[in-house]
Amino acid sequence: MKVQFARINFLLETVNRFRIFSNKHEKTHSDVLEGMMDFFEKYQLSPFQDFGPNLWDMEANIKRRINSMIGIIKDIEKHQTKPTAAMLELLFEHSPPKKSRQAPLLMEGQEDNPERDAFFQKIEEAIVLKRQHTNLQRDLNQKKSEMMALVDKVHLVKSSFGKSKLQLDMTPEEFEQLKMKLKTE
Repeated sequence: MKVQFARINFLLETVNRFRIFSNKHEKTHSDVLEGMMDFFEKYQLSPFQDFGPNLWDMEANIKRRINSMIGIIKDIEKHQTKPTAAMLELLFEHSPPKKSRQAPLLMEGQEDNPERDAFFQKIEEAIVLKRQHTNLQRDLNQKKSEMMALVDKVHLVKSSFGKSKLQLDMTPEEFEQLKMKLKTE
């Protein structure tokens, strides 16, 4: 493979600084420039972004943000899990008292309580709905990925006479499998 070079005009002062920088890292000018661009893209930084007098200030900023996030998470745990704690208390409220030296039996000594039964019925319905939602979401994501794979196989073919057409790059066997799959679902 033949390597090709191109020229870009820079200020002389900038060129001299870059040569010193390249020599310091003992790499070619192309390697150093490529490494710098990769660094900025990988860490999503801009060379014109001001990080303050030094990176220690940036680190302190990040630590403050992390501490704020920890505070927010603790607040969520404290205030938004109260309904869960209330449900657990309600469950333990209706549990039969323990007899000495005997483990409690699950169904022994429980009376029919319509309020408790309605509560558990709602919980079961919520669990079923959540499972159905999760399954539907998974199926939707799978169908989206299959559709994107199919769309990626479609290419525009320009004709010198008449309209341009779309061409599907797929073997006849793959097309038949797709048809069978769509018929069975």
